[in-house]
Amino acid sequence: MCGLAGWVAYDHDLSAHGGTASAMTETLACRGPDDRGVWISPHAILGHRRLSIIDLEGGRQPMHVTGEGDGLPVLVYTGEVYNYRELKEELAGLGHAFRTSSDTEVVLHAYLEWGEHFAERLNGMYALALWDPRSEELLLVRDRMGVKPLFYYPTPDGVLFGSEAKAVLAHPDAEAVVDAEGLAEIFAIINTPGHAIFKGMHEVVPGTVVRFHRGGHTTRTYWQLEARPHTDDLDTTVTRVRELLEDIVERQLVADVKVGTLLSGGLDSSAITALAAKVFRDQGKQERIKAFSIDFKNNEENFRGNGIWMDPDTPYAIDVARRSGAEHVIVELENHHVLDEDVRMRVLRAQDLPISTGDMEHSLYHLCKALKEQVTVALSGETADELFGGYNWFFDKEAVEGDTFPWYDAWRRLGGLDTMKEIGLWDRLGLDEYVAKRYAEALAEVPRLEGESAHEARMRELSYLNISRWENFLLDRKDRISMAASLEVRVPFTDHRLVEYVFNVPWAMKTFDGREKSLLRAAASHVLPESVLERKKSPYPSTQDVEYVRALRAKVEALLDGSPVLDLVPAEGIRKLLDKPVESYAGLGGLWGMRAVMERLVEFDAWVKEYDVRVEW
Repeated sequence: MCGLAGWVAYDHDLSAHGGTASAMTETLACRGPDDRGVWISPHAILGHRRLSIIDLEGGRQPMHVTGEGDGLPVLVYTGEVYNYRELKEELAGLGHAFRTSSDTEVVLHAYLEWGEHFAERLNGMYALALWDPRSEELLLVRDRMGVKPLFYYPTPDGVLFGSEAKAVLAHPDAEAVVDAEGLAEIFAIINTPGHAIFKGMHEVVPGTVVRFHRGGHTTRTYWQLEARPHTDDLDTTVTRVRELLEDIVERQLVADVKVGTLLSGGLDSSAITALAAKVFRDQGKQERIKAFSIDFKNNEENFRGNGIWMDPDTPYAIDVARRSGAEHVIVELENHHVLDEDVRMRVLRAQDLPISTGDMEHSLYHLCKALKEQVTVALSGETADELFGGYNWFFDKEAVEGDTFPWYDAWRRLGGLDTMKEIGLWDRLGLDEYVAKRYAEALAEVPRLEGESAHEARMRELSYLNISRWENFLLDRKDRISMAASLEVRVPFTDHRLVEYVFNVPWAMKTFDGREKSLLRAAASHVLPESVLERKKSPYPSTQDVEYVRALRAKVEALLDGSPVLDLVPAEGIRKLLDKPVESYAGLGGLWGMRAVMERLVEFDAWVKEYDVRVEW
């Protein structure tokens, strides 16, 4: 998967700054444990850490066209381009000669042939930095859906950049400062595209090319969702979705290392696992694909369903593995695994931010570590809910008719919103005004289709909000935590061909049988067991053990002894949390959102201290 970092300075000679560049690059060692490289020139430095996936010997970076010192563009790149074989054939026909079998070299030659418009030709998940010595310009490019992260920090005479914020912050000129807007992003759960939380830092917006030159920088959008009439009937639509998924999964299984899947037992991951197993069979492979699930010890005995978590995952995952012929691996955890301080700090460092869903992130880290012991690449089911309409809020009248982001309705019902208001955090940060402003901006972006009914137009809005905002959080979380374990996670549902097609399928067709994700159920029905096809959506598992909550309460109580959290939440607000009976939020049948707020406060305390953050608000 890899990690990249670098520095461009037009008014300074960087030749003697290799130490700084190496320090920036080394912060990304987990993203690329297999190799490292730093290229230095008078006005640009490019650093790279490599996780070898394709062409293990020939894909070293930074990559040059013919060799170092050739005066031609230099590339550092992270991710995968799934159509690189077709592009390579096309470029060879145009006269390009290749020295390796890597997709990285194909990307480099694509730039030579098509300039910055090469981005439109790539199908994949990627983030890249390309320095062109001929024009002394730097290009930062990010994939359409933002699967791979990329940050930049403009300086008076250039820019710092990296796959993660920590790489940028390793430079002495970058400061870890968070202002009022950054605080609002952290606690309001909005995930505004391009916002990097740290003051002065930006994230490359998905589907854009940012070009830096001596006069400053410009941004060009090379891809965005568009509203188009959908003319296919239901049978044709189901067939088209099935064909796309089969092609996407087959492409994303290509690797020179072992590949597995993440299997929760929900529709999305089950469909990916079953399709991947089918590819293995169709290709005549002797081995079975490995599918990895997570569970908590005694979870079936402790489980209490509510309107969000309906039932335990493991029985469904077992059904999928049995039906598809996958080799099923269950990773079982106990409370001490998700409370381990070393693990909690690793997860915080992986994300660079206190964006916490608590034990879910810590258990995900354990799961990814377990996968890495047996595979290097895993396919995952993110984005299906956003595309096909899987969340409860798509079907909740208050959320659909509301005037804010739809996930706030779930956040309210789970107790998170009321908790933030009760302890004084919501009003103190002015989140009503901030959320309203960001919501209005997001609605203004939504592509419109002339003649669409009011209800269909509203459902298009909800779909866009989920794809462009909510999914940012989920993709970033999966990328950061998996890469902390040196595991590459691929996300088939983010293929832009599928996204463009399904985004324009009318809501009535997406839910043709009155259920969530009807279209996806139909498209995957040929490979899934009936139990999964009939199952209602249930989110990623979270522990219901009361002992976990007691341990969390102890961490919250410790904040009263002196914490930067007290600048945001008065001591009496913390005491209100501690006065709640454990039973009110211990199990998922209780107010899980209240527990999530407590997690966020504990993480914020650790983040400010670990990153030496200066808070300005």
